[in-house]
Amino acid sequence: MTYFSQQTADQTPPKLVGFIAVNGTSSFDLLGSLEAFTGARKGSGEESLPCYEAVIIGTDAKPVVCSSGAVLKVRHTMRTAPPLDTIVIPGGIGVRNPEASCKIAEWVSERAPTTRRIAAISAGIYPLASTGLLDGRAVTTHWRFAHELARSFPALSVTNGVSFTKAGAFFTCGGGIGGVEMSLALIEEDYGAATALAVARELSVDLRAAGAAHEIALPEHQPGPAERLAELPTWITSRLHRDLTVDVLAQRACLSPRHFYRLFKETFKSTPAAFVEQLRINEAQRRLAARRENVESVATAVGFKSSSVFRRAFGRHRGVSPRAVLRGAREQTHPRGS
Repeated sequence: MTYFSQQTADQTPPKLVGFIAVNGTSSFDLLGSLEAFTGARKGSGEESLPCYEAVIIGTDAKPVVCSSGAVLKVRHTMRTAPPLDTIVIPGGIGVRNPEASCKIAEWVSERAPTTRRIAAISAGIYPLASTGLLDGRAVTTHWRFAHELARSFPALSVTNGVSFTKAGAFFTCGGGIGGVEMSLALIEEDYGAATALAVARELSVDLRAAGAAHEIALPEHQPGPAERLAELPTWITSRLHRDLTVDVLAQRACLSPRHFYRLFKETFKSTPAAFVEQLRINEAQRRLAARRENVESVATAVGFKSSSVFRRAFGRHRGVSPRAVLRGAREQTHPRGS
């Protein structure tokens, strides 16, 4: 839909807003925010012009299957995405997948210096927080994640019970209607209250200031074992170089080692040791493909006790040696005869 504000249209190009989407992204988070941005217009009537152009960006060119089952077409990949004014990271179970979260975090880190604003909706804050860009800043997220987020990222100042927060160039919100309210605030910041109010009226929501309280009472939530296990992959991925024994992981999940081991196998269909090793191999593969480190430094960075242990594990998982992967990546970059 198109929502008009009563003002004279200017001829400046629309601001480009990029929405990151992966399998398992929340369609509510993404499409609610996208609808607000794309509905904002400069001027009125037939002479109105769009305030924003929204693009969906994927880790690859394949269609994205949202957590609701909706299928979204990706317009750009992270490799081909143009310069953006604003990046929005919607929530959903998909952004907490370790592989997807790492890709998002790495890409956002690269784009942050040239992007005016970055916003995260609900669980979309996890890959953003792992970049370190939010350290020392006030943030918010969905109330279900607030306690766990604060524990996972102690450098953040997590505020619960508000619709959204602004901390410099970073906006975070609790998801749901909070994503729309945050988007309206971004529109107001760019084009004024009249434009944002025109969109808000059509969407039947109110304009809110950053830090405004929710109108509903939020429960005092204490995460249970299932939720504590759900956050482990992201936590493990950020600490692959550290000791990640069953005792360490059980302590993180606030469970006894025996109970933790049984629950972990039921949840992830893998032993903790095998799961951690798989994440280490995945990260090692990524580092080798980047060609910035040698085999020995990669082995240390992902937590293997020695390069020989790493080589055996890598060969067992990938069927090739780490040096072969590194050599292949270099040959792709500098093909023979070029």
